[in-house]
Amino acid sequence: MHRRIEDYALIGDEQTAALVGRDGSVDWLCLPRFDSSACFARLLGDEDNGHWRIAPKGADGPCTRRAYRRDTLVLDTEWDTPEGSVRVTDLMPQRDRAPDLVRIVEGLSGRVTVRSTLRLRFDYGSIIPWVRRADGHRVAVAGPDSVWLRTDPDVRTWGENHTTRSEFTVAEGEKVAFVLTWHPSHEPRPRLIDPYEALRTSVRDWRAWASRCRYDGPYRDAVVRSLITLKALTYAPTGGIVAAATTSLPEEIGGVRNWDYRYSWLRDSTLTLGALLAAGYHEEAEAWRDWLLRAVAGDPADLQIMYGIAGERRLQETELPWLSGFARSTPVRIGNDAVNQLQLDVYGEVMDSLSLARRAGLPTKPHMWSIQVALMDWLREEWRQPDEGLWEVRGGRRQFVHSKVMVWVAADRAVRTLEQNPQLKGDLDGWRALRDEVHREVCEKGYDADRNTFTQSYGSRELDAALLLIPRVGFLPHDDTRVTGTIEAVRAELGHGGFLRRYTADDTTVDGLPGGEGTFLVCSFWLADALHATGRTKEARELFERLVGLANDVGLLSEEYDPVGERQLGNFPQAFSHIGLVNTALALFGDEGAG
Repeated sequence: MHRRIEDYALIGDEQTAALVGRDGSVDWLCLPRFDSSACFARLLGDEDNGHWRIAPKGADGPCTRRAYRRDTLVLDTEWDTPEGSVRVTDLMPQRDRAPDLVRIVEGLSGRVTVRSTLRLRFDYGSIIPWVRRADGHRVAVAGPDSVWLRTDPDVRTWGENHTTRSEFTVAEGEKVAFVLTWHPSHEPRPRLIDPYEALRTSVRDWRAWASRCRYDGPYRDAVVRSLITLKALTYAPTGGIVAAATTSLPEEIGGVRNWDYRYSWLRDSTLTLGALLAAGYHEEAEAWRDWLLRAVAGDPADLQIMYGIAGERRLQETELPWLSGFARSTPVRIGNDAVNQLQLDVYGEVMDSLSLARRAGLPTKPHMWSIQVALMDWLREEWRQPDEGLWEVRGGRRQFVHSKVMVWVAADRAVRTLEQNPQLKGDLDGWRALRDEVHREVCEKGYDADRNTFTQSYGSRELDAALLLIPRVGFLPHDDTRVTGTIEAVRAELGHGGFLRRYTADDTTVDGLPGGEGTFLVCSFWLADALHATGRTKEARELFERLVGLANDVGLLSEEYDPVGERQLGNFPQAFSHIGLVNTALALFGDEGAG
């Protein structure tokens, strides 16, 4: 089957996640964490790199239909066959210690023969484990990894060509549950779970969580699905949120723009916090804020653009040559060298996030303001440096306009915090002077008066979709002619198929990479926000409707979209895209749907 990124659905337990294809195959799963090595890596290679398919015997293609159970992360996949109909329900229940993948097969009508084909391959598809029987389980072990497989009730299972196979028949109302459990190989067998009770508990808990959403306006299903996805991409022990569940899904089919997104970006912090707070999820917002404070603690000069999900700093980038890549798009990378870049915008993101958290009434931390003062002291001395910008270009540092605007944001939020909280100590006059200086320089050096638009960097002619955030962060009002001119220029020059590229990707001097990429979904949501804020709400809503229509059949969005090939591109599902959907829905319909 020719696979597309949108063929996949997500299940997870808020510590890791799996991707399940339309054909009933789990093709991606990293254990025990999002950023651990994969034991199923067919997504980035072939069947021999690990997968687990459960489907009717002889069903070589996709399922008949599939859907999440309402307001949950529990997936039902159904097949209609000449012999009858069958459903496979997939979930990853909230874990006690060990992660479990539960797959329940249920006969809906007739009598259907079902096959299970399990190929475990540890270390991203490179290691075949040793498999044995023990205590009614199939146990696969290789080095530090151990996976236990059992069925309830017991069905015939056998080994064949380094594959664990099962075949059984279900009639209407009959069920067979598979439970696959990972744990460190040096530890004793993990505690057994009841798969049917896990299903009932998961449905109940997800629906209880979704019911907390304050939004009840148009497109509520899309908003709730996006919030559930964001929750699923959260690493519960720390509150960190991964940018996506995957690595190396291509931004161009056959291209080299393949990156590891299983980490947490500061770039996303303010928009993430805003979406959670506005939708009514204050506990999750506070957990994200606390993760942010822990991650950025230390010397302000060492502030990184991204961190591991527990705050790790070393994310060394390497290539996996044994994987052929999704749709032959190589190299496959793990780790991300962009961690070593300088991006001045993250200082603004951190200051803006902490300012938002304070205004929203989240409980303050004793050290929060001292960290902010240290960040401002460093930024005041270093803000004039060129940097790599929020898009992590690899074509050399520049004086990116968005980076300077976010320096202004940092100074502005520091000033406002002191003005609103006079008991705090800080250099109010100095920060005001910094704010004014940065504003003046950006308007002089980052604005092209002949074209009536801000530019990507000082003195350049390139544009950048991040310029749409200038009014959103308060740098200039929405009705300023320089803002409206920038919106028009960005829309005209970066528009493609009705959506937006993030910048001119065919200019390799900017990002230093060959090839192109798709339209960037969060940038297209930003355009909808900008249109709405400048009084063009009808156009904004039309664009929002088209963007929601790009989601796959279970409501998920990747990072990018190819309007020519009509397919999703980039890592999946992408938190930033779903954050954009939530924020734009709240902006367009919030008065109609806020609870």
